[in-house]
Amino acid sequence: EVREYMEQITTPKVLTEEERIFLDNQNSRPISDFMRVKFEKDAQRYWDLFYKRNCEKFFKNRYWTTKEFEELAEGSKEKSLLEIGCGVGNLIYPLVEEGFFRKIYACDFSPRAIEFVKLHPRYNPSIITAFQADVTQIDSLSCVIKEPVDIVTMVFVLSAINPEKFRSVIQNLLPIVRTGTIIFFRDYGLYDMTQLRFKPGHKISDKYYVRQDGTRSYFFTIEELKSLFESGGFTEVSNNYVHRRTVNKKESIDVPRVFIQAKFVKNIT
Repeated sequence: EVREYMEQITTPKVLTEEERIFLDNQNSRPISDFMRVKFEKDAQRYWDLFYKRNCEKFFKNRYWTTKEFEELAEGSKEKSLLEIGCGVGNLIYPLVEEGFFRKIYACDFSPRAIEFVKLHPRYNPSIITAFQADVTQIDSLSCVIKEPVDIVTMVFVLSAINPEKFRSVIQNLLPIVRTGTIIFFRDYGLYDMTQLRFKPGHKISDKYYVRQDGTRSYFFTIEELKSLFESGGFTEVSNNYVHRRTVNKKESIDVPRVFIQAKFVKNIT
């Protein structure tokens, strides 16, 4: 029997001594400056290859989002949504099925991912505008989105971006949001199982790693996330670590995950 346990709290995972030693060992073989530059320069190619290999089959449809972020369902039929890092549409198409949102903007760094979004049988250009964008670049969003959106979702996307560019991403939101616009955020939290599994030779910088396939991942604390959004003129509504465990005693499987789930709202300017 598989059981899931989940709690939202403001404290990070407590490491065992073994986990602490493993984390320290990640520093034993640092990535060269040459490779750091290469991973940044070729970031789009790595994500395109990811979608070429996995097509639309890697991620499951995210039916959980309306349970966790109720505003995605409540009174949303007349609202507009921007999803940053839409992938192949696993978040937007469950919303489209329910008839939520009069307008959905969906962008991704990978042109191939956007192709998959447009090939979906429910793709309707009168409702959905799907476009490729590097959200770290100025005007990358405002050149397509001409009126402020009501809701922005950022689900497992910011972690894939170089942390030196996080503030640029938040700044690029400002022209396409208004007072009261809600940001829904979910991403990897500090000491998630996937962070603890990285071996030496994968750590780029503090809390920032490269996977075997060249894509990268950052692991957040709630404090730095709060600081990041508040510096861009947003107020924290909620911001917690989600500690989730999937346990199968028969198979001796215990998978501890740590995510961050947060909600921010645009201040009055």
